[in-house]
Amino acid sequence: MTKPSLPDLLHAAVSAVGGTERPGQVAMAEAVAEAIDDNTHRLIQAGTGTGKSLGYLVPALAHGERVVVATATLALQRQLVERDLPRTVDALHPQLRRRPQFAMLKGRSNYLCLHRLHEGAPQDEEEGLFDQFEAAAPTSKLGQDLLRLRDWADETETGDRDDLTPGVSDKAWSQISVSSRECLGATKCAYGAECFAEAARERAKLADVVVTNHALLAIDAIEGAPVLPQHEVLIVDEAHELVSRVTGVATGELTPGQVNRAVKRAAKLVDEKTADALQTASESFERVMELALPGRLEEVPEDLGYALAALRDAARNVISAIGATRDKSVHDEDAVRKQALAAVESVHGVAERILLRSEYDVLWYERHDRFGATLRVAPLSVSGLLREKLFEDRSVVLTSATLKLGGDFNGVAASLGLSPEGVEGDDAPVWKGLDVGSPFDYPKQGILYVAKHLATPGREGTRGDMMDELAELIDAAGGRTLGLFSSMRGAKAAAEELRGRLDNPILLQGEETLGELIKAFAADPKTCLFGTLSLWQGVDVPGPSCQLVVMDRIPFPRPDDPLMSARQKSVEEHGGNGFMAVAATHAALLMAQGAGRLVRAGGDRGVVAVLDPRLATARYGSFLRATLPDFWYTTDRNQARRSLAAIDAAAQSEGK
Repeated sequence: MTKPSLPDLLHAAVSAVGGTERPGQVAMAEAVAEAIDDNTHRLIQAGTGTGKSLGYLVPALAHGERVVVATATLALQRQLVERDLPRTVDALHPQLRRRPQFAMLKGRSNYLCLHRLHEGAPQDEEEGLFDQFEAAAPTSKLGQDLLRLRDWADETETGDRDDLTPGVSDKAWSQISVSSRECLGATKCAYGAECFAEAARERAKLADVVVTNHALLAIDAIEGAPVLPQHEVLIVDEAHELVSRVTGVATGELTPGQVNRAVKRAAKLVDEKTADALQTASESFERVMELALPGRLEEVPEDLGYALAALRDAARNVISAIGATRDKSVHDEDAVRKQALAAVESVHGVAERILLRSEYDVLWYERHDRFGATLRVAPLSVSGLLREKLFEDRSVVLTSATLKLGGDFNGVAASLGLSPEGVEGDDAPVWKGLDVGSPFDYPKQGILYVAKHLATPGREGTRGDMMDELAELIDAAGGRTLGLFSSMRGAKAAAEELRGRLDNPILLQGEETLGELIKAFAADPKTCLFGTLSLWQGVDVPGPSCQLVVMDRIPFPRPDDPLMSARQKSVEEHGGNGFMAVAATHAALLMAQGAGRLVRAGGDRGVVAVLDPRLATARYGSFLRATLPDFWYTTDRNQARRSLAAIDAAAQSEGK
């Protein structure tokens, strides 16, 4: 039998989802197929509307070997598993003569734990376990959530938290879930045969396509113990998020509260002398943390060093002692021991890592008004880790609407541990970049307006001229505005100010769930939605409800951000331009994602307004503008207002 052609397969899949083939999608599918066949790597920028999911799913399914698809957002995971994959598999079945299987796989704590549900959760204050359903008042929010979870446990087929609608609080979920470290293991657990997490892993082992998230991909790479099944092809969607997600997984933290919980969990399982030593070390650490000032620690201060060494040594002794003890008087002893071990091992691991003082780690204090001080340690770079762990023994395709920064792929490639395109070394992974463009006519559909006349934003204080400008733009647009701010404080200040000045309803991030806010924003064209730039990358509101996207300022990292400033300094010490490599690249990525919210469909029209004159006047402005969609560019405030008013009038007449 002749092998079906890729164009025929793509045509069948696109027809099945009710779409139309686009040149960019065809080019992408061909590039993915080529990378898989040659066992090489691709960075593919595919603009909004390209249909990139089918652009990689069709060649992946046609290949026949197991493929892992890793995404950053829950929305895309759901879209792939609930919509794109079922339709694509059905469409390709007649030509492939097989029906590829697919499955979703997440970290263990995303699944309901039947042992925790039925046997209770180890508590900190008393020996043994407690029944969280008894402990929570049935009229409290926590009590209601727990009762709903107990009912849901009898109905759910997956045990996946994301299948629970509406959701529950993190506090409620933590009562009926466990981390991989706390899990007893299927063979030791009374509920192992029914375990939701184990069932998900078994489905993944049998699947041709496994859909997962960046965090689990990072855990699989970092921790050495394979979580994902063996696979020949890895596709990373929303790849612009990968470095930050991997950094998050590779970051360790210690807080007095966390250490105190570990002490309480271990106390009943070890002898008094061993428990007292950990308690004393915990108190010393807490005293040091009470005096901690936020900021980077170039060296470990002497008092912190002593406290961490005592903590590490006491934790090591507790771990040994827990491993050797058996106490049948403790109810469900294995679960209690496992949770205590997990807590103490976490403390030991972070304390030891900090004391090893790797030149590749960055150490800093953070202070929160409510939770006090936190000690954090993060890798200076994850590029070496990604180069070694990601690109070995498999073909990797990384795709996103935003991979070319300043006009080429090399900035993103460097963050992934890749050499510049075309440069080959002894062990350098071979890769190619491809920009398949977008089906949208950006110069005709959108305007990039930079408010060049405004004052340059300072670090602190309100910007009266910016508020005036924002109010006038929203008024001209008739609402229809997504306001993206560089800080939550800025978003709140703008919402408070403009609620008093405009008749338009203004929704603010944090006042309702993200889903509810987006629904309300999309339903009423007069409504505005304000939030932070970094948290609105998934907003997809095509049509007349979003015709003005405003960014209050270029979102450079804060100068006192310990990790970003350390990375910038490291680049400079190696002869590079730290500002461009770190700060400008960070800003470019966020701005490109923000500007991408404007045009989501062929009929969309609107303005992206940047209320920071540096985008027009600074030397780095051209680098940032080159990363944004190719909108028609102006600094004429009257032109921007006239255009918005015309777009508003057209939308109103169409809506009648």
